Amino acid sequence: MRKVVDKSILGQVWTVTTYPGEEEGPSQADNLLQKILISRGITDMAAMEKFLNPSIREYMPNPSVLRDMDVAAKIITDSILAHEKIAIYGDYDVDGITSTAIFVKYLRALGVDVIWHLPTREGEGYGLNIGAVDEIADSGAKLIITVDCGISGVAEVAHATARGLRIVVTDHHSPDAVLPAADAVVNPKRVDDTSGLSYLAGVGVAFLTLVAVRRELRGRDLSPDMAKRVADTDLMDYLDFVALGTICDTMPLVGLNRAFVATGLRVLGMRKNLGLRTLMDVAGIKKPSVYAAGFAIGPRLNAAGRLDSAAPALELLLTDNPLIANDLAQKLHQMNQERIDIQNAIMLSAGDMAERCCAAGHCSLFVCGDNWHGGVMGIIAGRLKDKYNLPSCVATRADGMINGSGRSIQGVDLGKIIHDALAAGIISEGGGHAAAAGFSLSAEKESRFCEFLEQAVRAQLNGVIPHKEIVADAEMDAGGATLKLINKLNGLEPFGQGNPEPTLILHGATLRFATTMGHGAHLRGSVMTSAGTQLAFVGFNLVGTPVGDFLLDDAHTNTKIMMLGKLKENDFNGHVSAQFFIEDIAV
Repeated sequence: MRKVVDKSILGQVWTVTTYPGEEEGPSQADNLLQKILISRGITDMAAMEKFLNPSIREYMPNPSVLRDMDVAAKIITDSILAHEKIAIYGDYDVDGITSTAIFVKYLRALGVDVIWHLPTREGEGYGLNIGAVDEIADSGAKLIITVDCGISGVAEVAHATARGLRIVVTDHHSPDAVLPAADAVVNPKRVDDTSGLSYLAGVGVAFLTLVAVRRELRGRDLSPDMAKRVADTDLMDYLDFVALGTICDTMPLVGLNRAFVATGLRVLGMRKNLGLRTLMDVAGIKKPSVYAAGFAIGPRLNAAGRLDSAAPALELLLTDNPLIANDLAQKLHQMNQERIDIQNAIMLSAGDMAERCCAAGHCSLFVCGDNWHGGVMGIIAGRLKDKYNLPSCVATRADGMINGSGRSIQGVDLGKIIHDALAAGIISEGGGHAAAAGFSLSAEKESRFCEFLEQAVRAQLNGVIPHKEIVADAEMDAGGATLKLINKLNGLEPFGQGNPEPTLILHGATLRFATTMGHGAHLRGSVMTSAGTQLAFVGFNLVGTPVGDFLLDDAHTNTKIMMLGKLKENDFNGHVSAQFFIEDIAV
């Protein structure tokens, strides 16, 4: 890393990624793409070519590399060919909903008698529960397949076995010391799994399981009808679901995930699934993208599970009836607005509590309120994490219990902390991964959990409260910020966790003007570059911040500034131009 700015207008340190042998100073536009790839660890030409052209064919592994996969595929295939009723047990978030959808759709296409269950966030909570297992057993099902859950359900799996059910667990969450005694446990995070696929979302694991099942079916002596069903069902049609689940669970977009998302967004653009097509129309989405999936489609699918039951979201993905699809899409759209209103109200109180934690010099944030809606805890935790750059846990207190969610920063493994708290008996339930986790505990242990969280985070950070540091991918002269460069940078798509949109530092810009837009919350303007060209910029939610105050002050016209942000294409009334999305400035 090389420091470029000691203190920006927002009080942040700007650094830029470097690699051995790189010349200091701004990069040239011609070699910027290669520099970014090298800084992200992609150093040889073959790897660059593969990264820039992600395909399922190139990245798809043999599913058998996952521990227990062949066993799982055989059990599921045996059940299919025995004409048994199969139950799919999922989760209430987008990853769980899409995982359930691909399994249900595939089994229905094969003519299987399949049922599904998504637990309610408030009533049942995350993962398997004995009441639901009993209902499944009473329905006559012979096999339960869990998707995006099950790895921590030791007691529930034992109960299912006692009820005469076989159970296949597919999951991607970190396991406890003891695995559930299921008939098969497919999870790339198992300590004895050597697949190297621990970055997959639950839907990615579920998809690979279906690939293995299809292969197993093709190796069996099938009836003509079943053989035709297997041949006619294309798993590639489900990659729009796989992309959605992967993006919304904020999994790193590297390796196979990158291929899943790149291909899945193309499938989404083909608008094959009626439910997703209808939801996109309701949300006003014309072109699928990682942003549209994460900030428009995902929140609407998530809204049902956050406020009540996730069933309407799953039913939307499964329906073939246009009237039902429209009703469900409208319902999810309205529920999402309701979720936003609830979230904003809670955020006011949570923000005040977080300020007090920061004033006390904490390395972590824990805020808890009476009877807050549990469905928005994770969103608010993410907001606090982004604002204060600290691991943040947000919880609701009701009936003597505390239930919450946490979001973490780089360098703090929150999932490990929650697992350690569970092992220490401080919390009663919990799980997750490095970036996000959920937990439950008795209200009387609240202070003990706060202390444990703070000590654990402080230990991982070596006692140093992280300062606000922005790591840019490259610095360059503003004169090189052109449409030609944007087209090159677009080759890095899809952007997301693990492969973020490039953050650039632009030198050689002179402020021409700035004005407000969008009801006064945002700003736009332009700078003159050292090449004598004009570059337009926008700044969202910057009015009222030090950046907005500086740019809108007429006294700063013709001042030389450095800009940090993203370079994007602007299409206005058919005129396409380069535009810089400012996040911070320095003088």
